[in-house]
Amino acid sequence: MRPMTEQEIRTAFVNCTKGEAKRLAVPRDLAERPWEDVDFLGWRDPRAPDRAYLAAEMDGRPVAVALRSPGTAARQARRAMCSLCLTTHTGGVSLMIAPRAGRSGQQGDSVGTYICDDLACSLYVRGKKPAGAGARLPESLTLEEKIERTVANLRAFLAKVTAG
Repeated sequence: MRPMTEQEIRTAFVNCTKGEAKRLAVPRDLAERPWEDVDFLGWRDPRAPDRAYLAAEMDGRPVAVALRSPGTAARQARRAMCSLCLTTHTGGVSLMIAPRAGRSGQQGDSVGTYICDDLACSLYVRGKKPAGAGARLPESLTLEEKIERTVANLRAFLAKVTAG
């Protein structure tokens, strides 16, 4: 992924107001992020653990979405699989909800998918972050094919959000 600036990220939000995008917490360590190893930038708001954000490139332009997930108290220690990277975690995957872009999102329509709590899907796929025993099922796909699948899953999710 190509590195993004704070301003690019803030202006890329499609499912919140400009004021909300201006006030949300963007990571301060953007320059230190492993951009070459990620397919999207994902982060949680340190002041509001139920809020998460995701920024990626879609059709050559940055797209960012605001997500909500249950608080840590609502999470259960059960095994679940991320819908983006297909990594399984015990208590490390949450249903993340994104309001749809546009009028439908303003009227309460939303899209949800199961995503790794730490939004480190790209690092799990590449083996750069350990996911634990049994978290990555054996596959005959190449690393490049796994990355392509993760990107396709991400694009499908973002398409549902932006179809509002």
